[in-house]
Amino acid sequence: MRNIYFFGFIAIALLASCGKGGQGELVGVYNKKFKNNRVPLGMVYVPPGRTLIGMSDEDINNTQTAPSRMTSFSAFFMDQTEISNAEYRQFVNWVRDSVAVTTLGPSAAPNFYMPAPANAGAGLPSERNINWKKVGNGSLLWSNKNGGFGSKLGDMYYSGADAIPGRKEIDVRKLRYAYSYKSIDLEAEGRKDPTKKRSDFIVTYTDLPDPNNPNQFPSVHVYPDTLVWKVDYSYSQNDPMVKTYFNHPSYDDYPVVGVSWEQATAFCVWRTRFYESVAASRKQPINARPEYQLPSDAQFEYAARGGNVKTKYPWGGPYVRNTKGCMQANFKVGRGNYSDDGGLYTVNVRSYFPNDYGLYNMAGNVSEWTVTSYNQSAAPLLLDFNPNFTSVYRPGESKYKKRKVVRGGSWKDIGFFLQNSVGTYEYQDESRSYIGFRCISAYPGSDIRYSN
Repeated sequence: MRNIYFFGFIAIALLASCGKGGQGELVGVYNKKFKNNRVPLGMVYVPPGRTLIGMSDEDINNTQTAPSRMTSFSAFFMDQTEISNAEYRQFVNWVRDSVAVTTLGPSAAPNFYMPAPANAGAGLPSERNINWKKVGNGSLLWSNKNGGFGSKLGDMYYSGADAIPGRKEIDVRKLRYAYSYKSIDLEAEGRKDPTKKRSDFIVTYTDLPDPNNPNQFPSVHVYPDTLVWKVDYSYSQNDPMVKTYFNHPSYDDYPVVGVSWEQATAFCVWRTRFYESVAASRKQPINARPEYQLPSDAQFEYAARGGNVKTKYPWGGPYVRNTKGCMQANFKVGRGNYSDDGGLYTVNVRSYFPNDYGLYNMAGNVSEWTVTSYNQSAAPLLLDFNPNFTSVYRPGESKYKKRKVVRGGSWKDIGFFLQNSVGTYEYQDESRSYIGFRCISAYPGSDIRYSN
């Protein structure tokens, strides 16, 4: 019996070695398997397919910059709604707490930092990562009771002449997000230049940018510009919106506005890394899910059409009212009847019926940033699958490189701008009371369920 077990063990070992290339065969190296096609929370699946995109209706601006043509798209996930005030506030609070913990430092608040490795060496403790499990919701960080650190964070508040007597308010100017990424656009431009190094393709947003480095920019101020409600309309009484829109609980599920393209992009980077930190704790690869980003101009139109071809609006019909006479989006009705659709300004992100992909407010409520650079001459250059045009703006270059496409129309726009085929632009460093955004994430791999 012992001999049987022995020879059985030898046979299994030999088979195992053959299966792993022991005979010199090509067997491949496979990554750890994990469920990577789960629909992310708050998103919907947009299947691959093709449709006519571009101007197929009236072109009152006579731009003639988006000729209609059949275009194919890969699958992707897309936020079901515009990013709300509550969701964006999670980003703001994360930056607020990270700045606060960094201000305290590891010597004052060691529990808020990850333990240093045994061979850390001199200087490393100041670079240790924040232990977010200990920080939690920030209650201990900002409290003055039970060992809280609130009394040590005086630098986080307005002080001196900037402070209003009797009020303790966080200085939102200090809430800045620093990050770096490798630009595929820059890498593609310099791929055949032997003088280029990897550092030439890395774009950095930092508190102390090097003026001699064209790829370094100031860190991103993350707090929304609440004054957009005032400055966008010089002769309109919008002071209550300035004071309450972003922070009052009544507006939690309303779309965030006053956010520039740069802020929206920073949010996407933070959202990606926020998820990656959880994936790493679960021992999943860092690319467990493709990164979050803004949709391209064409992706937005494809998703807005909801699988329908030649439709004028996301809801599929040619009219802005349904069969009961109710408005199907939030926009400027007729000659200025803003309230006829149920909202004078913005409305809840889940207002009205979703389109056939389950996406809300792909027209109206707020216009939305895309990753695409606005260029009237780009249309003939674009391919007929996953088309997009991007550019990286550097200080000193033409301001026109800062123009980014916005889509969907808003609460203050007439019905023309709600059409699936219509887009306009805004400068990437500008923020408006009528522009918000939503994110997408690429679908990992091909989805054969939708193949013929």
